[in-house]
Amino acid sequence: MTTTILAVGYQQNWWDILTSSFMRNALIGGTLVALAAGLIGYFIVIRSSAFAAHALAHIGFPGATGAVLVGLPVGVGLTVFCVGGALAIGALGKRAEEREVATGTVLAVAMGVGLLFSSMATKSSSTVTNVLFGNLLAVTGDQLVGFAGGVAALAAVIAVVYRPLLFASVNPAVAEAKGVPVRALSVVFMVLLGVAVAMAVQAVGMLLLFALVVTPAATAIMLTARPPAAMAVSAVLSVCAVWAGLVISAMFNMPPSFPIVAIVGAIWLLVWLAAERRHRAPAAA
Repeated sequence: MTTTILAVGYQQNWWDILTSSFMRNALIGGTLVALAAGLIGYFIVIRSSAFAAHALAHIGFPGATGAVLVGLPVGVGLTVFCVGGALAIGALGKRAEEREVATGTVLAVAMGVGLLFSSMATKSSSTVTNVLFGNLLAVTGDQLVGFAGGVAALAAVIAVVYRPLLFASVNPAVAEAKGVPVRALSVVFMVLLGVAVAMAVQAVGMLLLFALVVTPAATAIMLTARPPAAMAVSAVLSVCAVWAGLVISAMFNMPPSFPIVAIVGAIWLLVWLAAERRHRAPAAA
């Protein structure tokens, strides 16, 4: 058995690649996914729901492989299972401890079903690879329509529930005492998270999803304490990382997921180091 190693190096015709139709779809799709990640990422961080985001990506795995079995688009299966898993977690877990248990339980069941579907589907190999690592360069027109609808739905719902959701996220006990429907908002948030995760998995894969959905938001929170500004900064960082990652992908013949993740990780590290240095300066003085 021989192994073929993909040559990574500077490509003279990178501009032609960057202006091609498939790269144009990747730029549009990546931008839409990045906007969705920026909108929901802030709430993921302040609600300490990073594990739920990571778990939902894995819960979408049986949806993707199951879609292959029945001949449906992978994106449909991902969305159905991510949103279904989000509803199950939101309904089963009222308190943080219960959510952790519910998330772990649903994750375990979903992964088992995913492995079963994967073994039954003869064409699942490429699907599994795409779900694990993403395939932004293969985004289709139908997926772009789905991404646009997902971003529009996320923006509309967040605009409606922004204030009560923020209150319930920052101080759920006080919010509940004030009559805010904390449980219902938790379910709404999980559904929004499921939609965003289903989109992001198709771009960077479930193994690298954390970097696009959580890391820009964590970076933004270190830069500003104002929620609207943090959401805007998170979205801008995500979009810029996707664009830069696609340019690097075209220039050096590599999958875009790695440079996207490397860029957001490097920005987070630089901001964190700057914040640490700023905090230590008054103490030293």
